[in-house]
Amino acid sequence: MQGRQQINVEVGPAEAEGIYSNLALIVHSPQEFVIDFARVTPGAPKSKVYARIIMTPAHAKMLQGALEENIKKFEASFGAIKVAGTDEKNIGFQSPRV
Repeated sequence: MQGRQQINVEVGPAEAEGIYSNLALIVHSPQEFVIDFARVTPGAPKSKVYARIIMTPAHAKMLQGALEENIKKFEASFGAIKVAGTDEKNIGFQSPRV
């Protein structure tokens, strides 16, 4: 592939450990998308944001494509991903209602 540059990405020990998130809050402006990753615990009155990612609309669109591609590969290997309770509860990865 012509024009492709290989990029070495270093992952530090704290980042390699990862952060669990079961809630994403997404807002946008004409210049950027802001994604807050939080964790909701049943019965807890509030949640905490553990990571905030800010990116351009073009990068958000590329992230969407990469997620779609990887979900297709995952489902081809392991079967369809079932999303339980999406009609019943308003918790999980979603856009805020305005």
